[in-house]
Amino acid sequence: MERVQSKNLLIFNLKGIPEGVVAEADAQIKQIHSSGPPKEIGIKIMELALKDDDESRNELLTMIRANNAGLSMMIRMVPEFQEAGKNTSFTEFKVPTSHDGDFAVPVEVYTPKNLVGNSDNAAFIFAHGGGCVSGSANDSKPFLDFMALSGNVVIFNVDYRLAPETKCPNNVKDFYEAVKYICGNAEKLGIDPKKICISGESGGGYICLGAIVMLAQNNESHLIKLAMPFIPMVDDYAFSDPGAMTQEEKANHTVIRQIWRMVAADIDQQAEDPLLFPGKASDEVLAKFPPTILLEGEFDMFTTSTTRLARRLCRAGRLLEFVVFPGVTHYVFLWPAFRMSKMSDGTFKTALEEYLHK
Repeated sequence: MERVQSKNLLIFNLKGIPEGVVAEADAQIKQIHSSGPPKEIGIKIMELALKDDDESRNELLTMIRANNAGLSMMIRMVPEFQEAGKNTSFTEFKVPTSHDGDFAVPVEVYTPKNLVGNSDNAAFIFAHGGGCVSGSANDSKPFLDFMALSGNVVIFNVDYRLAPETKCPNNVKDFYEAVKYICGNAEKLGIDPKKICISGESGGGYICLGAIVMLAQNNESHLIKLAMPFIPMVDDYAFSDPGAMTQEEKANHTVIRQIWRMVAADIDQQAEDPLLFPGKASDEVLAKFPPTILLEGEFDMFTTSTTRLARRLCRAGRLLEFVVFPGVTHYVFLWPAFRMSKMSDGTFKTALEEYLHK
């Protein structure tokens, strides 16, 4: 493959501190988690993450899912997202699969009303966040409605199966099969097959990267014009020495370790498998990636892993942009006010205008 050419459009100066809307969002998050049920859930999650027995891990999973449900409820109450939902059309379909029993993967579709009926829309195929162990596609609908309008794209939101009920690589394969179905049925879905982007955030960023690895392994990356994972889970860095970690990585590494154990079928046997840890894909596989934009936060809990992957993709000639938002933590990235900010939404618009629509 020829080296991709970056336009170097999405570069921010890092100052080591949050400012403006980022600082406001960070303060709001800290205030919410300083008392009441959010504080209690946070403390309990950290306590459970230190234990290594099945009962504690199951309780941890319950707490993570409860925490995610609270965030989902808050997102649904954002007026701007509710208004966006009035201007998109909702449809859905299912993709039959057989890699882990007979299962039809649900896909929700959000189409800006001004794009309904077109035959050449750009597609944005998305995997929701939640550490691959919590949440659902519909939890992400409010902000994806907003993003569909902002980016002038049809969003296909894939409801892949969660761990630990479904183990790696089968959740990755759910997304991969949905991507292949959408690419193969582009005309029927009103999609321009030359304008397809795949994405995902946090745990969904891992699902997206795992699917990219599969596409590369199968010489199918030409199906995708653009890959754009957000704040993704990338590799097993959480299992390394916390003494060398950033503050945010150190604070969250015990929880991330437990999440990876939930995702893996056998974490020891899969330790070098890029479908579990995409950051361990070989140089040969990375060289077959579609053109890629990675989006990170300066203070995200996955920033070291994502930075390493960005460097490797750049050397392999597959990196379009590595976007690092100044002062942004994992939770700020997910915060509605930040999603709607010029920094975040403006970056999303520019990325799609320059690398997908053109």
